[in-house]
Amino acid sequence: MCGIAAIVSQQAVNQELYDALTVLQHRGQDAAGIVTCEHARLHLRKDNGLTRDVFTNAQMLKLKGNMGIGHVRYPTAGCTSSAEAQPFYVNSPFGLTLAHNGNLTNTEELKKALFVEDQRHINTDSDSEVLLNVFAHELQSLGKKLHLSVDDVFQAVSGVHRRCRGAYAVVIMIAGFGILGFRDPHGIRPAVFGIRKTDQGSEFMIASESVALDVLGFDLIRDIEPGEAVFIEKTGVLHTRQCSDEIDHCPCIFEYVYFARPDSIIDRISVYKARLRMGEKLADKVLREWPDHDIDVVIPIPDTSRTAALQMANKLGVKFREGFMKNRYIGRTFIMPGQKMREKSVRQKLNAIGLEFDGKNVLLVDDSVVRGTTSAQIIQMARDAGAKNVYFASAAPPVRYPNVYGIDMPAAHELIAHNRTEEEVCVAIGADRLIYQDLGDLIEAVRKGNPEIKHFDTSCFSHEYITGDIDDAYLERIEALRNDNAQSERNSENFIIEMQNCD
Repeated sequence: MCGIAAIVSQQAVNQELYDALTVLQHRGQDAAGIVTCEHARLHLRKDNGLTRDVFTNAQMLKLKGNMGIGHVRYPTAGCTSSAEAQPFYVNSPFGLTLAHNGNLTNTEELKKALFVEDQRHINTDSDSEVLLNVFAHELQSLGKKLHLSVDDVFQAVSGVHRRCRGAYAVVIMIAGFGILGFRDPHGIRPAVFGIRKTDQGSEFMIASESVALDVLGFDLIRDIEPGEAVFIEKTGVLHTRQCSDEIDHCPCIFEYVYFARPDSIIDRISVYKARLRMGEKLADKVLREWPDHDIDVVIPIPDTSRTAALQMANKLGVKFREGFMKNRYIGRTFIMPGQKMREKSVRQKLNAIGLEFDGKNVLLVDDSVVRGTTSAQIIQMARDAGAKNVYFASAAPPVRYPNVYGIDMPAAHELIAHNRTEEEVCVAIGADRLIYQDLGDLIEAVRKGNPEIKHFDTSCFSHEYITGDIDDAYLERIEALRNDNAQSERNSENFIIEMQNCD
């Protein structure tokens, strides 16, 4: 999962892109990057680390120009090398930079075609670099040597849609011309755009989530539709066009469960309201299947589950209490590379308030159970704090299958619910009782915000991959590439290479 942002302004955009990436930091904590354009000259800074660590005052001053794009990353394809931090850049044609959120599912096929037919070379293992080169080739194949038109840009996006499969929300800056944003024909990953009117003229912004627009004072226009492209000329003129002939809107439902900020609106659905409804549905299930429950208190596992837990407590008629205090300087554990690092960080991240647990039957509520690392340790923390019984509720159904569209759930054997019953998961995490959300209830809770969306990407729950190109052989291949051991080996190799480059 990654965060993208782009701004075309009447003033310098470096600080506002920095602020946007800070707001989107929850979408990726491994790397950050910004590229700006000043009179057709590009200024780029990117590296591993949080936004606040990547950009110094001196580096920010070098990011001159009135338009630019930014990216925060955590890796789901490729590796954690700083060479794969975004934005990516190609010089031909016209000078293009790209920031991408999602995963392509036909990367290897595209790589071969780029090398053999398009005579383009890929320098990293990132599918984002592949996507940039596909767009560059489509643009170059139009034969425009000097003057580029908006129509040319949209034709190139149509070419990308014909060739690329998978999930992609993208911003591309064309040096000296403007900024482009587009989504894949399924609209799996989110992207919105907005306007801010000034005395000097209209300014535009594209971002992964509407909250980034809110913070910077832009008014949300709408979501970029699946298959649609939005182009903003450097002069502040906005153009939109549908660039795909086959549209099947299937936004990722996990955005609403976990990734997106609650104050965001995605595909006209309030994330906050969706999570309230998840809590109601979960409470209904408890009352239906466990009417004589003995729950004394509902406690959320901060932060994402707080909204659902509060509504759940209200519906059950039991107390809601904050039982864990969070150290906000520790990142999200389930997207941390390596099991040992995840286990260590849980204890560093949370501390129990003993008074809220002592002698009570506690229902802990989390947004989901993925690897089970956090859940098992938090349940033990509740017992250590004196809880009589520890029950556990998940606002999402069991995560049993890999996600191939941009969420780091690639290895099935690392998912605690894979090939386990709910009762077996309950034993594995050490709970006295486990309540999972039903998939139908989750879909209903989210869809109520926008009934026009007929279905969602629920592949990590249902094993139904909406792009139609995922089989067991593909899943086995990505598991071999992306499981914890494979990532650790690649990261060690890249660390050695980077250290050698420093010598």
